[in-house]
Amino acid sequence: MIKKRIGLLRSLLPLLALAVSCAAPPAHAERIKDLVSIQGVRTNALLGYGLVIGLDGTGDQTTQTPFTVQSLVTLLSQLGITLPQGTNLQLKNVAAVMVTATMPAFARPGQAIDVTVSSLGNAKSLRGGTLLLTPLKGADGQVYALSQGNVLVGGVGASSGGTSVTVNHLSVGRITAGATVERVVPTTLARDGHVYLSVNSTDFTTTERIVNSINSAFGDTIAIALDGRTVQVTAPEDVTQRVSFLSRVESLNVTPGLSAARVIVNARTGSVVMNQTVTIDTCAVAHGNLSVSITTEPVISQPGPLARRGDTVVAERTQIEIRQDKGGLTMVRGANLGEVIKALNAIGATPQDLLSILQAMKAAGALRAELEII
Repeated sequence: MIKKRIGLLRSLLPLLALAVSCAAPPAHAERIKDLVSIQGVRTNALLGYGLVIGLDGTGDQTTQTPFTVQSLVTLLSQLGITLPQGTNLQLKNVAAVMVTATMPAFARPGQAIDVTVSSLGNAKSLRGGTLLLTPLKGADGQVYALSQGNVLVGGVGASSGGTSVTVNHLSVGRITAGATVERVVPTTLARDGHVYLSVNSTDFTTTERIVNSINSAFGDTIAIALDGRTVQVTAPEDVTQRVSFLSRVESLNVTPGLSAARVIVNARTGSVVMNQTVTIDTCAVAHGNLSVSITTEPVISQPGPLARRGDTVVAERTQIEIRQDKGGLTMVRGANLGEVIKALNAIGATPQDLLSILQAMKAAGALRAELEII
């Protein structure tokens, strides 16, 4: 009898292990590279003002954008061309634009970066235009890159007889490798022999796991957490070894901690997004829609066929209808995201209705999550 029970328990052990593995939520490990950024290694925004020429009559209307004419006159004077006094330029193939670019970290002079060209005036389209030489400056006012090239616009448009058709946006274009780096932005990879990692989100659990992963991989206490978002790592003294060292650190796998329960509501579009840790305590919800319909119809009143006097009068008749849909009381409870979605769908609420329901649940203390309205 005892042997039979032992055999039965042995046969049930794989099933029990499978049940435990199915009940436990799967842990997804991520690279440290995807969880942090290295302080000092960052991009820099560049900005410039320039002119796009060669447009097919879709440029700025110079009467409404005087800065386009002023910029063109200044450019011609720099090229040694002096216009007669009082010259009135009426050009339709020139447009004033703002040129933006992002300079990556460790960029060196001679490297090419992409630029975005956006119309500043009232140009109808930048399609087919060419950007003239435009200096791109940083926040300190220094020139870090020079941009020039043919503008590529993804949209297309046509107009005739007062009718126009437009596909996509025509006043913004892009130049691939349209700027050349001319100045280096100093990048500090390590300060005082330490590299500082900034966790993408403030989470003490994730930060602690990153520190433990680094110390376990290198067998020494080289990483410490300064706060919930900053990790200080001792870098090798040899500068030539820091790149390979950081490559090893970025490749380590860490299981991040669960993020705080949060519901994001976009009041403009009606979209509602929840993360997996959102739960709802047991509560009762009744929701109905109230609609008011106002209809106005013209009513013509005119005198009879034998009447000697009288005028035809146009009046209006207004009908107001108020309709309220019935909303039954529904019990709502949810221990995980799937149950929350199922419970909210059972109410028959639209995304716009969820804005009111979630606010009421939060006020009642039934929504176990942060409600953020953007």
